[in-house]
Amino acid sequence: MSERAWRLLVTEPTDGATNMAIDEALWRGRQGGGSPPTLRFFAWAPPTVSLGYGQPLGRDVDEAACRALGVGLVRRPTGGSAIYHDGPERELTYSVAAIAADLGIGSDLLETYQWIGRALLRGLRALGAPAALVPERPPAGPTPAFCFARTGVFEIEVGGRKLVGSAQRRQGDSFLQHGAVLLAVDEPRVRALFPTTRDPLATLTTLEAALGRRPSFEAVADALAEAFEREHGLDLRPGGLSASEAERVATLVTERYASPAWLAASA
Repeated sequence: MSERAWRLLVTEPTDGATNMAIDEALWRGRQGGGSPPTLRFFAWAPPTVSLGYGQPLGRDVDEAACRALGVGLVRRPTGGSAIYHDGPERELTYSVAAIAADLGIGSDLLETYQWIGRALLRGLRALGAPAALVPERPPAGPTPAFCFARTGVFEIEVGGRKLVGSAQRRQGDSFLQHGAVLLAVDEPRVRALFPTTRDPLATLTTLEAALGRRPSFEAVADALAEAFEREHGLDLRPGGLSASEAERVATLVTERYASPAWLAASA
C-alpha cells in the first residue's frame, strides 16, 4: 500500500458489543502493525447507548428505560460521555484507527482531533451544512453525562449547537477515535434515556435541522469519505476485516463488550 493509502470500512448495522469489538480490533491491529489505518462508518441495531471508557454506570443513564425501549447498553473503548446511537436512518457513526505517522502530524491529542475535525467539517459543508469547528476554549463546569450537552475542542457545531460528538483513546502513538454525526434525533427517547440531563435537546442539532431535509446514511458516508481524501490527500480503499481481525472481534465480544462486568466497571 502507498504511504497515504487507508482502508475504508463500511459495515452493516449491528449490536453495540460487536461494533465496539470491531473498533478495538482495528485499533489493536494498527497498534501492532498488522492492520492498515482505517476509517470506518457504521450504525447500530438495535439502537444503543454507549458509555465512555471511564464513565460510571449510574443514574445518569436510565437502565430501566433502555430495557423498556429495546435500547442496548455498551461501554466504549474510547473516553467521553454517554451517547444514544440510532440506526442508519438517524445517525452515522465514524471511527478512525491509526498511528500518528499515518496522519503526518505529531502525537498530540488535540492535533489529532483537529486533523479529523477538518475532514469532517469539509464533508458536512459539502452537504450544505453551515458547520463550524469549535476553537480551543476552556470547558465550563463539570463533564456532562450526555455527550451532546457540551461541545468540546475541535468538535463541530451548527448555529452554536453540537452536530458531531467525538471521543478518543490513545496508547503511545496509536489512537482510536469515535464520533456520532446526527442525521436526525428521536426526541422522546433521548429525554427518557438521560433523565438527569436538564434539557438534552437544547444543545444539539441535526443535519435534518441544518439542511431542511434528512440526508441518507450513504450520502453522508460518501461526502465524508471524499472529504478525508481531499483534505488530507488520502487514498481510501474499500475493504473488509481480515481473518485475524475477525477472530479478535469474536474474542472481544465474548470476553469484554458483551460482559456485564465490563459494562459495570469504569476505569
